[in-house]
Amino acid sequence: MKILIIEDEKELVGTIKKFLESEGFLCETACTYNEAEDSLSVFSYDIIILDLTLPGGDGLDLINLIKERNRQAGLLIVSAKNSLDDKIKGLDMGADDYITKPFHLAELNSRIKSLVRRRHFDGTNELVFNEIRVNIDSGEVFINDSMIDLTRKEYEILLYLIVNKNKVITREAIAEHVWGDNISYSDNFDFIYSHIKNLRKKIEQKSGKDYLNNIYGIGYKFSEK
Repeated sequence: MKILIIEDEKELVGTIKKFLESEGFLCETACTYNEAEDSLSVFSYDIIILDLTLPGGDGLDLINLIKERNRQAGLLIVSAKNSLDDKIKGLDMGADDYITKPFHLAELNSRIKSLVRRRHFDGTNELVFNEIRVNIDSGEVFINDSMIDLTRKEYEILLYLIVNKNKVITREAIAEHVWGDNISYSDNFDFIYSHIKNLRKKIEQKSGKDYLNNIYGIGYKFSEK
C-alpha cells in the first residue's frame, strides 16, 4: 500500500513516515502545496493523508485534484482542534475521514487500515482469489489454507496484482507502486522479473495455480486465463 503524506511540519512528517513504514506501508511525502500538486498530478496512491494548512495554498483546493487524479485513493484529513468548518467542508468535498492534531500514531494507523479495507477490499480484512487468501491486517498469505512465506516486496506485488486482477499491469506500474515514485526514473525494470519468478515458485510449492500471465513487452496480468 502506497501512502502520500501531505504535511508541512517536517518533524511530524518524518515521525509519521518512519512509523507507517515500520507497519509495512510505502510512504512518499510533500511539505508544500506545490509539491503535493506535482505528486498528485503524476503518481497514484492508495491512501492520502492531507493537512489542510499548507505553505503556498489551501489544502481544501487539493481535494478536487485528488478526486480527479487519484479517485480510488482513501483520503484522510489532518486538522487542527479549532477547524470544525474545514473538517466539515473537506468531508462534504469527498474526504473519507479526519483526525485532529495532536493524535497518537496508533490511532492514525488504525484509521488508515480501516480506510484501506473500505476503499480497496469492500470493508473486509481478507482478500480471496480461489485458493489464495490474503489477510490485509496481518500481511499473511495462505495457499490452500497453508501459510506461505513471502518477502515484503513479493507480498506487495501479489496484493497489487490480485487487486487489479484481469487487468494488464505494466512493470513500471508495479515498480512505482512497490518501490516508490522515484523508481520511475530507473533505466529498466528487469528486477521485477526476479521477484515474479520467486513468487511463482513459492505459490507452486504450496500447490497453488499459476495465475501470473506474462504480457510480452508490457508486464503481467493476474487472471485464470
